[in-house]
Amino acid sequence: MSIASVGQTIWVLGIVAWYFIRRPYERRAKRVEIVSNRRSRSETIGLSAALLGLGIIPGFYVVTGIPEAADYPARAWAVAVGAIVFAAAMWVFRKTHKELGRNWSITLEIRDRHELISGGPYALVRHPMYTSFMLMGVGQAFLLANWIMGLAGLVGFAILFFLRVDEEERMMLETFGPQYRAYMEKTKRIIPYLY
Repeated sequence: MSIASVGQTIWVLGIVAWYFIRRPYERRAKRVEIVSNRRSRSETIGLSAALLGLGIIPGFYVVTGIPEAADYPARAWAVAVGAIVFAAAMWVFRKTHKELGRNWSITLEIRDRHELISGGPYALVRHPMYTSFMLMGVGQAFLLANWIMGLAGLVGFAILFFLRVDEEERMMLETFGPQYRAYMEKTKRIIPYLY
């Protein structure tokens, strides 16, 4: 098996892990009443961009090898770094879901008896789910030895993040008021101590 194939296999295993982490929370979320939501066209565009960049487009490449012209020689060190970063992404992704519990939602929604979560990964950053997506994008860039497909995840993440994060924070401020403002003063958005 070539180094490029190893990187692709690790990427596929990471996506499978992502699905199995998310699935039970998706099923549970359907049983909790939604009090308000902020679904919008920009949110749909952002979620679609993330799905395309972190899943569909690189999945197409792994299956078909297209566009082969953008391939570059895979390196063992890059695949090792990509595997570590992708594993870290899945760890943060799982911890985030576990901490959110019944508050989790794929879209911008406030659930019945919604609580402000500030423990676990939320003690370091306000949006660790985005942190996990950013780490997935970085891991993908190292795992897939293709200039277009490797970077597609970071582009998809960036579109989602910049279209959605301000609206999400407005929703949380409206819901939790001074409590969320105090939380914002203690934490960064997605990178601990930096941003």
